[in-house]
Amino acid sequence: MSDRVTHECGVALVRLLKPLAYYQEKYGTPLWGFTKLFLLMEKQHNRGQDGAGAACVKLGMPAGEAFMFRERSVKGNPLDKVFKGLLAQYNDKVGAGVIHPEFPETVKKSFDFGGELLMGHLRYGTSGGYNLSSCHPFFRRSPWPTRNLALCGNFNLTNTTELNQSLTAMGQHPIYATDTQAVLEKIGFFLDEEHEDLYRQLRTTGLGGEEMSQRISEELDLTRVLTRAAQKWDGGYTLCGLTGNGDAFVARDPSGIRPCFYYRDDEVVAFASERAPLMTVFDLAAEQVKEVEPGHVVVIKRAGTVTEAAFTAPLPRAACSFERIYFSRGNDLDIYAERKALGAQLCDQVIRSIDHDWTNTVFSFIPNTAETAYYGLMSALRERRRTEVKAAILEASARGALTEAVLDDLILNNWPRSEKVVSKDIKLRTFIGQESMRNQLASHVYDISYGSVKPGDNLVCVDDSIVRGTTLRKSILRILARLQPRKIVIVSTAPQIRYPDCYGIDMSELGKFIAFEAAVDLLQERGQGDLLQEVYGLCREEIAKGGTTNHVRKLYEPFTPEEISARIAQRVRPKGVDWNGEVEIIFQKIGSLHAAVPNHTGDWYFTGRYPTPGGYRVVNQAYVNYYEKAEGRSY
Repeated sequence: MSDRVTHECGVALVRLLKPLAYYQEKYGTPLWGFTKLFLLMEKQHNRGQDGAGAACVKLGMPAGEAFMFRERSVKGNPLDKVFKGLLAQYNDKVGAGVIHPEFPETVKKSFDFGGELLMGHLRYGTSGGYNLSSCHPFFRRSPWPTRNLALCGNFNLTNTTELNQSLTAMGQHPIYATDTQAVLEKIGFFLDEEHEDLYRQLRTTGLGGEEMSQRISEELDLTRVLTRAAQKWDGGYTLCGLTGNGDAFVARDPSGIRPCFYYRDDEVVAFASERAPLMTVFDLAAEQVKEVEPGHVVVIKRAGTVTEAAFTAPLPRAACSFERIYFSRGNDLDIYAERKALGAQLCDQVIRSIDHDWTNTVFSFIPNTAETAYYGLMSALRERRRTEVKAAILEASARGALTEAVLDDLILNNWPRSEKVVSKDIKLRTFIGQESMRNQLASHVYDISYGSVKPGDNLVCVDDSIVRGTTLRKSILRILARLQPRKIVIVSTAPQIRYPDCYGIDMSELGKFIAFEAAVDLLQERGQGDLLQEVYGLCREEIAKGGTTNHVRKLYEPFTPEEISARIAQRVRPKGVDWNGEVEIIFQKIGSLHAAVPNHTGDWYFTGRYPTPGGYRVVNQAYVNYYEKAEGRSY
């Protein structure tokens, strides 16, 4: 994606099913689980660079000794900071003779993360700022182990205000207005209730304190806790939680919007946001990794038993298609095939754009995540060209006109040409705060391979998606124009992004979408500007009555997708550049998207069809904010 969009966070959870001594004996290290957690997070570092955090619960710690730990960082390279700091702690204690790795009991006693239950989080900041207090995991502490809770997740809820109000109605005093805090306190409230119910039942039995605590731990039902807590949740989420007694849970939203996978054998149960990291870290085949079913929670009890059960009413599946287009790493075998298919689906549009001029067209991609789709497009183009060449050879042969010169012209001089035209030069650092300086640096993020395109060629570049168009206008098209092509064609593997997301991706401000800007331009140009005010009134009414009609769709209805694309091309064309060529923007068609990615049907940012009522509230509110010139998120 040429535009930077902050998005889905990443989660990882590792539950060792054997004592630490087992891993020391079999694998030569008592930190086997700790290492696996780090690797799962490292293999998902694409999912969050604004912060990293990890938590650990040690099973069976005696009274008076700590059993639950957390480490977080929001500094540069936060994942490295967290694990290097923990390893430094471990190595210092080894050096001091406090820890003897060959005696795992010393590791468990003296190393904070020498436990059996480990959880990690990689954060992209979509709410709550970028300071340490907003970094997962969040903690809720109590002297009762079963009431301690560590929580992290990949999620956004659309009704945070409502949830915080419900906490207030319960008598709580919520401090933070983020969805994470609201979810933490909501789960914590019903965790307390579960604990209290069990305590009241058991205290009449005459059990001693230690035995009663043990019974509460055994009978604690986290599925029931999640069922009660999640009654009003609206959004997309994967949530991971640890309780101080050693229970753990992983829950997924009922539409399956946010992804989650897990692996289980007799040594370990492990979860991650993506399948490929589990396959790599544990050396697995694809069929060994399971998907957490939408609307289900997987619970691992302290004793090691694993159950999966529904905790909320099911909804139609609407797994996020952006995960497949861009966010998830492309080394997953299915995602790799889907991204190639996304590129191949664009073949017909591209051929029409270049008017079958194979000789004078160069194909490339805008690094780096569009590379796989580019391979798919090139495969489809070459297959199409082979079909054309075969037909031409048969036709020339039938006429008796098949000569060496004809073959050269048909094949050698008319084959799809590919070049590495664009390369990433530097990464713009987020600490640059001054906007003018940031924009100046952004214009140099990409560089070109001079001589890769001849003046007068068509230049076709594949991109994953186009959100705001800012990088195209300020950087990419400017540098591509230096090559003096006759025409630049930017090919998006995603359809036009027309509507906000509220389930994980940080794109909720409607006025920043280049497709929306194009529609507004066209409305005003064609004398239909009154529709803007009409839709404003309809959106306000819809919000007031809590309806589920997306009135913003009316703004796009007067125009074909091709008209929107043409206006986008006008808007992103760089000004003040000595180049007279043509710019064309090609977007994936909705039907082609679903043909390439059939199992991830969530497409609300393209179509405006939201999987939950909160989505419709957000899209209408986003337009109200735009019309009233109010900046910020619409949920």
